Amino acid sequence: MTVKAYAVTKAKGDFEPFEFELGDIDPYEVDISVESCGICHSDLSMVDDEWGMAQFPLVPGHEVVGKVSAVGDHVTHVKVGDRVGLGWHAGYCMMCDQCLSGDHNLCSNAEPTIAGRHGGFADTVRAKAPSVVKIPDELNASEAGPLLCGGIAMFNPMVQAGLSPTDSVGVIGIGGLGHMGLKFAAAWGCHVTAFTSDSKRQEAIEMGAHDTINSRDPEAIKAAAGRFDLVLSTVNVPLDWNAVLSTLKPRGRLMMPGAVTEPLDINVLPDMMFKQLSVGSSPVGSPVVIRQILDFAARHDIAPVNEHFPMSKVNDAFEHLRSGKARFRIVLDRD
Repeated sequence: MTVKAYAVTKAKGDFEPFEFELGDIDPYEVDISVESCGICHSDLSMVDDEWGMAQFPLVPGHEVVGKVSAVGDHVTHVKVGDRVGLGWHAGYCMMCDQCLSGDHNLCSNAEPTIAGRHGGFADTVRAKAPSVVKIPDELNASEAGPLLCGGIAMFNPMVQAGLSPTDSVGVIGIGGLGHMGLKFAAAWGCHVTAFTSDSKRQEAIEMGAHDTINSRDPEAIKAAAGRFDLVLSTVNVPLDWNAVLSTLKPRGRLMMPGAVTEPLDINVLPDMMFKQLSVGSSPVGSPVVIRQILDFAARHDIAPVNEHFPMSKVNDAFEHLRSGKARFRIVLDRD
């Protein structure tokens, strides 16, 4: 089968029409006829080869929504015509301790959708069956794509933290990730505080925050000492992490869905030790947690804030993302 796609042929290159061949489908694989695909910042990182793992020509796209066009002989959980989603992982080994424990996203042999294979900026994408999740009928499928990577990056830490409706949650950065964190935590029943600039205060309130803290005011952060059970940092730049840790309650957690590449400057004493704090991150979510986020979003009528471009205008969409003007996610709709 010939697949029509959009690919870059070198790091930081422009997208060009690209065709490739898919062989016969394996017994445990699913082909998806792509309807739309979100653009995640990790697509940009792969296009620019920031992580040194891109293989060219590269077809990005791992926030895929579409309809099943073919299934292997042993696939039973989806059928041709079902509307499904595909996120960061397109396959797992299914035999390691992590997979057998339900933590597929921690599988050391997991297959990224856009590393070593072609992703969703195409008319068809193929994946191993366990990675393919049904989209609930109650969700607006055209807006759901960003839930499959950006959304799950925020939702999974809440699940892993055992978040309670009585907890207080802080979200640092109200952008492509943070705005979804506000919506999820508010729907969870938590008291939600946005760390953001005063200029974005009203916007944060409208998306679920109960109050805000000026993230550029050290005194405001100092005044929030001991306030949060969980802080989710979505930024990719260094912060005063010790000041952030001071805002946590005993046994509080700082989770970092935002990919900070610089070393963290964190003091063990006093807060880390005496308040028994935890600092961590998590790679997206397992298939069961992806199902949970989709069900949760459908139940609470949660959708990312998206801008749409035709897939043929992918270069314009990436320029819009690079400019920092995207509000807050970008979705490519297949022409």
